[in-house]
Amino acid sequence: MAKTGQKILIVEDEPDIRKLVNYNLAQERFKVLEAEDGEQGLKIVQRDKPDLVILDLMLPGLSGMELCKILRERSETERLPVLMLTAKAGEADRIVGLEMGADDYLTKPFSPRELLARIRAVLRRRSTEVQQGRPEGVRAYRFDGWELNLNTHRLRSHDGTGVPLSNGEFSLLVVLLQAAQRILTRDQLLDMSRLHSDEVYNRTVDTQIMRLRRKLETDPTNPRYIQTERGSGYIFNVPVETVY
Repeated sequence: MAKTGQKILIVEDEPDIRKLVNYNLAQERFKVLEAEDGEQGLKIVQRDKPDLVILDLMLPGLSGMELCKILRERSETERLPVLMLTAKAGEADRIVGLEMGADDYLTKPFSPRELLARIRAVLRRRSTEVQQGRPEGVRAYRFDGWELNLNTHRLRSHDGTGVPLSNGEFSLLVVLLQAAQRILTRDQLLDMSRLHSDEVYNRTVDTQIMRLRRKLETDPTNPRYIQTERGSGYIFNVPVETVY
């Protein structure tokens, strides 16, 4: 059952799909907002501050991909959960959606029960991710001129520039920094970062690692920080300072 008043925005240009999703969300006590294109969706996000966005990939005008990119680039919405909804079912399209910052990805046609399950999983991760395995009193982690602030969820580079992180990227980076210079398997990373949903794609961890490398590494193909241990998993292979 949803928390009373949790707001979900549906950005979808097909009225029948909006009606179907709206009905099922309302039955679960969500407050539902609707937009039929990307520009309208962006205005509603800024005005009503939803708890989650269900975002169609193919929209007139401002596309779902473009809107997701805008949300991730803005500090006030970089942590906003986004569930991508699209007719494109190919693995490449799914991975592109995740790389753009979506927290999950569901293809049409879809089961309303599966949609609700995925929404609950994303919201559950969002509500618990700051506390996950976090030592009491820890404010931030620093490494090689970088800082990840656990209170604001902001990652700052050597020159102080803010680097936006999706929910999954933040959760995974926290786990890697906590276990710095220790090898973690993919299963450990899934469990500890709470990337699990009702259906976890085999490449979930690999996709998130790839996205983190693109943001952290000078050469993502030859990573210095997040290194692959073949047959084992991954290791964050530089010292990390804990800030209290």
